[in-house]
Amino acid sequence: MKLSKQHSMYESDHTLFIKALKEKNPGIEAGQQQGRALLWDRPPISLDEQERQLKSAVKQQAYVYQNKV
Repeated sequence: MKLSKQHSMYESDHTLFIKALKEKNPGIEAGQQQGRALLWDRPPISLDEQERQLKSAVKQQAYVYQNKV
């Protein structure tokens, strides 16, 4: 669906806010990429390390709040 000429140049308030924010703080995207790299972009874990983590995990009972019988 093609928009008419009247609506093709429309930018929402949110888009205008983000553009103004990026103009005021040009380093904001670099900070976002650093934050993502810190939390999400990690090197893959070796198979030996994966196996060690699985073996060292503590087994949890089916219903956590039930007393052990």
